[in-house]
Amino acid sequence: MKKTNVKQICVSLLILFFGGQIESLSPSFNDNSQLILPESYNVGWMQNLDGNALLSDITIPGTHDTMALYGGPAAECQALNLEDQLKAGIRYVDLRVYAFENTLYLMHGIVYQHSTFTKALDTFKAFLSMYPSETILVRVKPDLFDKSKVQELVESLIQGDSNIWVTSSIPRLDEVRGKIVFVQEGSFLLGVPLLETDTKGDYRVIHINDKEKEILQHLNLAMGECGGNSIILTYSSGTGIGTFEGMFLTPKRVAEKIDPWLHDYLKTLLAEGSKMCFGIIAMDFPGFDLIQTVIKFNY
Repeated sequence: MKKTNVKQICVSLLILFFGGQIESLSPSFNDNSQLILPESYNVGWMQNLDGNALLSDITIPGTHDTMALYGGPAAECQALNLEDQLKAGIRYVDLRVYAFENTLYLMHGIVYQHSTFTKALDTFKAFLSMYPSETILVRVKPDLFDKSKVQELVESLIQGDSNIWVTSSIPRLDEVRGKIVFVQEGSFLLGVPLLETDTKGDYRVIHINDKEKEILQHLNLAMGECGGNSIILTYSSGTGIGTFEGMFLTPKRVAEKIDPWLHDYLKTLLAEGSKMCFGIIAMDFPGFDLIQTVIKFNY
């Protein structure tokens, strides 16, 4: 094995287990596990949206690898738990699911995220019972082994549940208020179809400036696809783990740079006053201000 490869592996392991804390004063980036909401904040932001709007024509803040709260700097993508993400305004969640025997475990790669799909489902239902004006888009991505078993187990869990949208037609908001909307992914074929602006390998980050350019391209593509027969999805997340040049760029370190930049860019677009739709923007470690800025494109 070449010495450079040995060094790369050793440094990556150090990052994985001993990565330092990031301190950021930007309200667009958050690595604090405690959610603090303004007193006047309205959790049910979808209440004010036109109920006749197609779900594909709404700009929705989401999280990439929603449940990735454990596993060290190389694996962690979020700070807030699922309930707090929803309270902060997140309406698209990305679940990586591993079926073992009769249980659906939530994972990030090989790292167990201390929860199950059943617990996540209970959290969604509890939130929607409190805020019936909202809807939650749930992407179920089968992971690891025996991926075909995931849909089979999910179907058995939700059998007869009229509050979960499983058909491929894009609903209008009023049709799915108070409901969960499944999003198709690979071997998981329940719910609305998904169109991703990313291409293979775009999640790898070596230079932050290059990632910014990719996000701009993806958002421009998303604007042209909004309102169609698929839900459009753009990621602002990324990692340099697994590369040599970007080995220090953990998901958190990427988000620390990208989230404030994205926030400033979106605020500039809002200030121009043009009507725009981006579909879903899925983020790592989004701060409250960034989430709210994404939501403002609907008003």
